[in-house]
Amino acid sequence: MGNVKPKKHLGQHFLVDQNIATKIVEQLTLHQGAEDVLEIGPGMGVLTQYLLQHKDYRTTVLDIDRESIAYLQEHFPQLGDRIISADFLKTDLGTLFPGKFAIIGNFPYNISSQIFFKVLEHRDRVPEVVCMIQKEVAERLASPPGSKAYGILSVLLQAYYIIEYKFTVNEHVFHPPPKVKSAVIRLQRNEVERLGCNEVLFKQVVKLSFGTRRKTLRNSLRSFNLPPEVTAQPVFDKRAEQLSVQDFVALTTLIEQNI
Repeated sequence: MGNVKPKKHLGQHFLVDQNIATKIVEQLTLHQGAEDVLEIGPGMGVLTQYLLQHKDYRTTVLDIDRESIAYLQEHFPQLGDRIISADFLKTDLGTLFPGKFAIIGNFPYNISSQIFFKVLEHRDRVPEVVCMIQKEVAERLASPPGSKAYGILSVLLQAYYIIEYKFTVNEHVFHPPPKVKSAVIRLQRNEVERLGCNEVLFKQVVKLSFGTRRKTLRNSLRSFNLPPEVTAQPVFDKRAEQLSVQDFVALTTLIEQNI
């Protein structure tokens, strides 16, 4: 496995270091009793081989690349019909998994944000995600309020997940080597079932707030046409990066009451 030099596709850089692969799989805990493990973009199975060593994991692999699928079918016949040729972003996960499932993978850089948005859609059934992504994105997702890296996905994911930055991965462990460093993070579902506000509006408020992040919320949220007595409140003097998840929940409630 370590000598395989697969081609690059979809912006993906394939991990070829077995020690790193082992370390990534070790981060998986099957949090909250996830019944299945879905590996996204397994490529040539560098993570798959170690997932299959855990007999209590019911592993399914999903890849859009036909060459990778053919390789997996040849080298991991024990997976049977749990080798799926599909686009994760277009896959009906509800049909694929009847219960809770964890997600693991070396995510393609160019669709990692889209993957996380889909995870959010299925947050009540995805209690854990372990993934390798671009270091800059990993730092952003795990950043606390007040950080320059803190942004839209930081807030939306931290609303429902505890995010841990686990370790940095150097370029030389990939083929082909990327131009940037990577990192492994773990997301574990927190105890929040519902935010206590209009969750659709919450997402809209967060996106608008960070849309012009250098401006105060008074300017960023102008499109809501809030009454002057509302926008005179101190929270509107702040910038988006200064607000915690709970601050955004309170702000969303305030906005809903006044639009």
